Amino acid sequence: MTKNKAQPKQRHVPERTCVACRMQRHKRDLLRIVHTSAGEVVVDETGKQNGRGAYLCRQQSCWEKAFKHGSLDRALRTTLTAEMLDALRVFAATLPVTFAMPQMPTAPVDDEIVEA
Repeated sequence: MTKNKAQPKQRHVPERTCVACRMQRHKRDLLRIVHTSAGEVVVDETGKQNGRGAYLCRQQSCWEKAFKHGSLDRALRTTLTAEMLDALRVFAATLPVTFAMPQMPTAPVDDEIVEA
């Protein structure tokens, strides 16, 4: 009698949604903004700081959209002060204009004919 070899478990990758563009991405591809218990709003680059968090893509357009439409205020359940917004805008200015998604290898579609 042969034993069935157990397939290795595929590692779970947490996903989060950008509050501006609503795209779901891997947690590591997004930046977390935290409203701490002290009342501060800071960028949490580790993703582990205590407090209410919201996620944004690593591109300036999402940050500007979040500022314009109040997405961060809603997600963090607070009203951002002018000083908080200024500090976040300074950080957003350091981000690239567009986000380069890593290219995933594509498998041939069943309808395509693959020649050897």
